[in-house]
Amino acid sequence: MNDTQLLRYSRHILLDEIGIEGQARLLAAHALVIGAGGLGSPAAMYLAASGVGHITLVDDDAVDLTNLQRQVMHTTERIGLPKVESGRRALSAINPDVTVSALCERADAGRLRELVRGASVVLDCSDNFATRHALNRACVAARVPLVAGAAIRFDGQLSVFDMRHADCPCYACIFPEDSGFEDVACSTMGVFAPLVGIVGAVQAAEALKLILQLGTPLAGRLLMLDGRAMAWTEFKAARNPACPVCRERLAHA
Repeated sequence: MNDTQLLRYSRHILLDEIGIEGQARLLAAHALVIGAGGLGSPAAMYLAASGVGHITLVDDDAVDLTNLQRQVMHTTERIGLPKVESGRRALSAINPDVTVSALCERADAGRLRELVRGASVVLDCSDNFATRHALNRACVAARVPLVAGAAIRFDGQLSVFDMRHADCPCYACIFPEDSGFEDVACSTMGVFAPLVGIVGAVQAAEALKLILQLGTPLAGRLLMLDGRAMAWTEFKAARNPACPVCRERLAHA
């Protein structure tokens, strides 16, 4: 770590729980962020500011005027650009030390498996159940921790799924693929702008904790946020013995 980095990350280094060794671990880490919108914006920006050495952004959408109410990684001048390119510019402006891979694509299950294998931690900042379940399967297979968030209207939710621990539930344990959940979009339901910032920032915090092996992660817990009351509710989340994703994992263990 050079003198400039020691100064840039000095407020991390001053923390006994992080120090120079922890900051070096962040610099060596690779975070995969699926979705460069409302959740992906604050999450990726905090990861970059914190010094995560390699960040891969995956999104197939372009910046639109309606995004700017909440997707703080993008600007008016970048309307029409791919979100990942806009994000790459934003993250590089925050921290030129960080390598940003901008992948303008809608990754299918096979591509997600490929991308997850090279990551230290994965952040699910997507907006549909098909992607969430495909990403969950990829993380379960590769035993890479997944930090999942969601937000709509005034409501948010967060959890961590860490398949390095046999008793930890996966995303499908809590939200089964055949449960009949319907996707809801901000374009039709609306979303309170700061809500995605709160959820995305907590996703970044959980990802950093996982990289640093610091504190107690949200694994086995589901946090629900009521933005109207600004109240958090925590639920315990157990592994479902009948979960087909976990059963497949255990069969190949």
